[in-house]
Amino acid sequence: MELKYWLVLTFLGAIWGSAFIFIKIAAPEFGAIGLVQARLIIASTVFLPILFRKKYLSLLKFSWKHSLLLAVTNNAIPFTLFSFGSFGADSNILAILNATTAFNTMIIAFFWLNEKITYKQIFGLILGFIGVIILVNPESSSTSILSAILCLVGATCYSFSTVFIQKYSQQTDKLVLIGWSIVFSAFIMMPLTLLNLPSQMPSINAFTAAAWLGSISTGLAFFGYVYLIEKIGAVKTSTVAYFLPIFGIIWGSIFLDEIITPGIILGCGTILIGVFLATSNKKSLSAGDIHAN
Repeated sequence: MELKYWLVLTFLGAIWGSAFIFIKIAAPEFGAIGLVQARLIIASTVFLPILFRKKYLSLLKFSWKHSLLLAVTNNAIPFTLFSFGSFGADSNILAILNATTAFNTMIIAFFWLNEKITYKQIFGLILGFIGVIILVNPESSSTSILSAILCLVGATCYSFSTVFIQKYSQQTDKLVLIGWSIVFSAFIMMPLTLLNLPSQMPSINAFTAAAWLGSISTGLAFFGYVYLIEKIGAVKTSTVAYFLPIFGIIWGSIFLDEIITPGIILGCGTILIGVFLATSNKKSLSAGDIHAN
């Protein structure tokens, strides 16, 4: 793989890995639901000028049903779950738990797409869940069990979306599919947001964090993601999964002074080895093997 693609891949991992610190900053002031609404509205403003172009607008009629479903399973539900999860977990834990998407995808694809699973992948799956247990152990971190469960369910939603795209949307333009799913999810979240408005105006720091999440992590980063899929394929692009926990730990330590315990290092390392083993034989999933907040 050429150096320029490695640079884009690393940059993408750094951006998505940073999302979790901004969730930690903004969620307490916006509220979990309010933050999701804010980032979706901002991300929609990034996508809409492109989606309204004639060549993309004409493709909406072929993908709107898929985009609508993904608006729920790939955006509204997992974004909300990770936002709520941030109240009981450090940003580095959120990033590491997000990497479990790879395991869930393998399991769902086995039952839904009849994909074969090797013994090496099964071992990787077991190793990954051992890593999760290490990670949420009270002696390793201050993560609450509820927050861990919310993040794991959110990661499962991402996995479902990956397999759904693989099964039903092979011929759909991915920019149109992802872009409209974000716009639709902004409308879906609106009624719930109106019932959960923040009690006071969020601070400038919170607005800045929400702006980053919407415009960069949820908006701009997906353009880089689509670019890499077109240039190097989804299998190689999916290696961004290895960058997210690493950057999540780095950014959390630098900007939020989060403590990196031996348990976090051990849990993260165990999960990443498990992800490598579980996905090393995966060649058929092509619509997005990893998701990020």
